[in-house]
Amino acid sequence: MSHHSTTPEPTPHTGAQPDPGSGSEASRTRVVVLFGGRSGEHGVSVATAGGVMGAIDRTRYEVIPVGITSEGKWVTAVDDPARWAITEAGMPHVPSDGTEVVPALAVGERSLRVLEPGQVPEVLSGVDVVFPVLHGPYGEDGTIQGLLELADVRYVGAGVLASAVGMDKHFMKLVLAGQGLPVGPYTVIRPGDWDHRRDVCVQTVETLGLPLFVKPARAGSSLGITRVDDLADLPAAVDEARKHDPKVIVEAGITGREIECAVLGGRGGARARASLPGEIVVTGGQHAFYDYEAKYLDEANVQLSCPADLPEHLIKEVQDIAIRTFEAVGAEGLSRVDVFVTADEQVVVNEINTMPGFTPFSMYPRMWAASGLSYPELVDELIQLAMERPTGLR
Repeated sequence: MSHHSTTPEPTPHTGAQPDPGSGSEASRTRVVVLFGGRSGEHGVSVATAGGVMGAIDRTRYEVIPVGITSEGKWVTAVDDPARWAITEAGMPHVPSDGTEVVPALAVGERSLRVLEPGQVPEVLSGVDVVFPVLHGPYGEDGTIQGLLELADVRYVGAGVLASAVGMDKHFMKLVLAGQGLPVGPYTVIRPGDWDHRRDVCVQTVETLGLPLFVKPARAGSSLGITRVDDLADLPAAVDEARKHDPKVIVEAGITGREIECAVLGGRGGARARASLPGEIVVTGGQHAFYDYEAKYLDEANVQLSCPADLPEHLIKEVQDIAIRTFEAVGAEGLSRVDVFVTADEQVVVNEINTMPGFTPFSMYPRMWAASGLSYPELVDELIQLAMERPTGLR
């Protein structure tokens, strides 16, 4: 993104004193940027972390990068945004050779223990806030949020319940429909149904018509999603989705424009606010829809239009539905709400993402930039929101 170019070069986290005039070490808020993880969105998370590290104001914040390997090991990581960028070689990843890090779970301790083999554990105390830029299972689904709650550490983004509901497309749709929000027709193939009651599953799916979208119920970044235009292709699509999740959701295709809207949590009980909407247009290539490759690796055939070319009344309706969706699941901090706008101007919610990406291709920061909030300002506000919010019941 163009607004990255004005960000000053970050300094490695070495424990050295900051430059004169940048504020003392003690006065800076200590932020752990936590990234990577065990999900299929590991690389997206790592790239997001690079964006956050590059934008964060080092005069106000001391950054401690902590990576989680694909196997789930927490390790110290290099404080270098370029190291974590998407390149022609593909998506970045957290190497397993870093020094192991363990969070302390005692209330009030707010520390990390760095475990060097054969050495007395070093304690990084006084962690003020964690910025968990983790996507998918074991990160965006309430699990890491629960760990941080146990550790009594403030963190950016949605809490345990909102994260879990937002991650599970089945329960997300139940909650949204229960709050009177418009969702499209769908059915769920639960674990075991496909193996033992396949005929019933197929009959239910047939009632949705064509095309269909077959998705893992609890995965993100369009992983494992197949567009089905012929029911003969349904078994292969379900098998593909089940590689990512034993629970599968099948959605009726909705003809309409794909519109996204960024939501940012309000302070002091104030209502969250919505950005100008953006639009995704897949213009060519091998993409039947906005899939994983289109999102992160194929800029040439994907057009991200922000702000979206919508009449004023529709912009306001999309923004209102985005905020209502955010509130329906009890989200906090940030979320991106994806909707369809049909030819007869109906707005239908597709999903909410409680930890949207911050990669150079990501819509969430682009929409806020188009709305007058720069990337560094956005990162700062998210940290401040997290600092103001206590752990536990709230």
